Amino acid sequence: MKFSMSFLVVSLLLLSGCLDEKPKIKEVFNDFTKEGMVLIPAGTLNMGGDNAQADSNEYPKHQVMVDEFWMDQTEVTNRQFKTFVEETNYVTVAERPILWEEIKKDLPPGTPMPPDSLLQPGALVFVPTSQPVSLKNPAVWWHWTIGANWRHPEGPSSGIEAKMDHPVVQVAWEDAMAYANWAGKRLPTEAEWEWASRGGLENEVYPWGNENINTGKPKANFWQGLFPYENKLNDGHFTTSPVKSYSPNGYGLYDMAGNVWEWCYDWFDYNYYKDKTARQPNTQGPNKGYNPQMPYQQEKIIRGGSFLCNDDYCSGYRNSRRMGSSTDTGLNHTGFRCVVQD
Repeated sequence: MKFSMSFLVVSLLLLSGCLDEKPKIKEVFNDFTKEGMVLIPAGTLNMGGDNAQADSNEYPKHQVMVDEFWMDQTEVTNRQFKTFVEETNYVTVAERPILWEEIKKDLPPGTPMPPDSLLQPGALVFVPTSQPVSLKNPAVWWHWTIGANWRHPEGPSSGIEAKMDHPVVQVAWEDAMAYANWAGKRLPTEAEWEWASRGGLENEVYPWGNENINTGKPKANFWQGLFPYENKLNDGHFTTSPVKSYSPNGYGLYDMAGNVWEWCYDWFDYNYYKDKTARQPNTQGPNKGYNPQMPYQQEKIIRGGSFLCNDDYCSGYRNSRRMGSSTDTGLNHTGFRCVVQD
């Protein structure tokens, strides 16, 4: 999935939202409970690409020792996130007023200020194209939508009342971190996420093994057809699906492939695997991010792919596929799950 500079400008002009004072989170976090979590054993992860689809940022393959930890069986749902918001009065990034002075810090010098009519709270929403387009410019199918947020993932006329068991989306990294802190948990490191996704299998492409996602029984919520204009809906889902709609992996985790991309704790450095620190036990990744295609912004890791992925576009459902997204970005195909260590 490659982003052009035009998409960078559109995204950063229209995604970033800040408040003069961030909403206060309750000082006393929820008591930690292992309900809905599974224990992921310690082990040595052979981290990195497994087949010819792997991008250069997935190499070199290297070993990382990972301690045992608990992980949410599913992506955090709308129901769970709603409870968090109701108890804390938290306001997500997509719901906050937008301050141009904050946005332009991450933009190329001289970027013009967009009109006030666009600098309104909202988020990017996927809109299919009417015909084939170049896959090099995601701005063609991502539309800035005022009023889009976790309550209204596809815009102000959409809702989540019938989707309480679907993963929450339109949450920025900052929002995911706030929820995790409230729940007494944290976001997984990139190494933890990949170790968990592999489910005890070694050097295999997907959480279920090496069988191609397009063959055999349905394995995940992904795009069937020609992206981004034709979705055959073989799985019945145009956007998110309820969690636990597909079989779990070997560790009992659901939707580690497809449905929604999942935030991780680490910064996204395209070249990090080449650094010797990538081999440290329980690594939390680099100290800062670097994406050569978006050099003006810092990004956090997202993993697992989404309902928009297929082999012609991003193959995001592979265990080793790694992407980055800016911390203030919320999209209607991005969510998260949490982990904790005893």
